[in-house]
Amino acid sequence: MTPRFLAFTLALACTARAQTNLPVRTPVSDPRPLMLAAIDAPSGEAHGVLTGDTAQAITRKFQSKTPIFIDVTTEKRYRQAGCSRLKVNIWQDGVLLPGASAPRRQTITFGINYCRDGLPPRSLS
Repeated sequence: MTPRFLAFTLALACTARAQTNLPVRTPVSDPRPLMLAAIDAPSGEAHGVLTGDTAQAITRKFQSKTPIFIDVTTEKRYRQAGCSRLKVNIWQDGVLLPGASAPRRQTITFGINYCRDGLPPRSLS
């Protein structure tokens, strides 16, 4: 095996490994299905990409051609079954804000106490 072939093979293996660490992203029209998935997931995480009319409107408004990603992580599980404190992170690269000189990544992050029934938990313990 030549050193050049070995380097190529190693680079290809590293690229394949890096790609397997990427989260699987579920297409969603709003964050709620991902919030429910994060509540149910043993890892407490869910990842998606925004689709549909809302995604198209946001992309058009901010002149970006990149996907809108959503990451939901569980910060705390409450005693009440199916209820958690969630961190929701929505982000898009290439966003051109009014008055900005160049596009950039724009991120919205918020926390929410949420239960499977769509209501907040009765208790925060």
